[in-house]
Amino acid sequence: MLNDDFKNMLKLKIVSPQRIEFEGEVERVKAPGELGQFEILTGHAPIISLLTTGDVVYVTSTGSHTVTVSGGFVEVQKNNVNFCVELADHAD
Repeated sequence: MLNDDFKNMLKLKIVSPQRIEFEGEVERVKAPGELGQFEILTGHAPIISLLTTGDVVYVTSTGSHTVTVSGGFVEVQKNNVNFCVELADHAD
């Protein structure tokens, strides 16, 4: 039996000053980190990272989706991924 840290899906929330851009379960997320792009999968170690201008790409059961950001931060803890972003635009 798997513990809570290793479930099959991530719980993702992307929030901008205008609205909640996305909230739901995803398989994986790619983020434009300050030190380069990185991918978040289930069971990822806890982190907080600054974001630069680029695309947040997440994969759901319906396919790949993109939100373009101009900065912000991401927090990952126990398969919960929370983005607080600036000037987010949907690109899908």
